[in-house]
Amino acid sequence: MRMVIGVILIIVAIFLAYLGITGLQESTSAVNFLGIELRAEDSGAKQVAVIELVGAVVAFIGGITLLRSKNR
Repeated sequence: MRMVIGVILIIVAIFLAYLGITGLQESTSAVNFLGIELRAEDSGAKQVAVIELVGAVVAFIGGITLLRSKNR
């Protein structure tokens, strides 16, 4: 059972990492207008993306820990 939960946590970590990376990329946009770069950032979306990335790291560490545990 631990092995199944570990694999599920790793899959969830990959999904959360994907969401976090795409969220960070989409939270900032820039436009060049007459040689001037105008940049806009969405701090709320950036904060959510960072939380997703932290969740991905925690889920990945938990999944690896469950897979490497001696008592299966």
